[in-house]
Amino acid sequence: QIQLVESGGGLVQAGGSLRLSCAASGRTFSDYAMGWFRQAPGKEREFVAAINWGGGRTNYADPVKGRFTISRDNTRDTVYLQMNSLKTEDTAVYYCVARSSDAIAVFRTSPSSWGYWGQGTRVTVSA
Repeated sequence: QIQLVESGGGLVQAGGSLRLSCAASGRTFSDYAMGWFRQAPGKEREFVAAINWGGGRTNYADPVKGRFTISRDNTRDTVYLQMNSLKTEDTAVYYCVARSSDAIAVFRTSPSSWGYWGQGTRVTVSA
């Protein structure tokens, strides 16, 4: 199995930036598509972004398009989520996810489509 550990969450003012990191271990990192989900208080988990095994294909949820960027470094077994122009509605626990790579992995936006989850990192955006 692949293990995922997120870091980089914290408190930031609206309009600010944060970069989340997710370090993977246990399996060949490039065999996996990677992604991020988030869960705000009282809401269901929602898809944020995903990236294919090689980094050449990405997908974003509409609320974060143009503000967030997902990337990966297969030499460091790490995936990143750069979050810019943060809004209060971005406040949530952010989860790193992984699944075996396939042709449409980045378009799988249901939480049940991703088999491996990190423990989550909290992001709080203040007004």
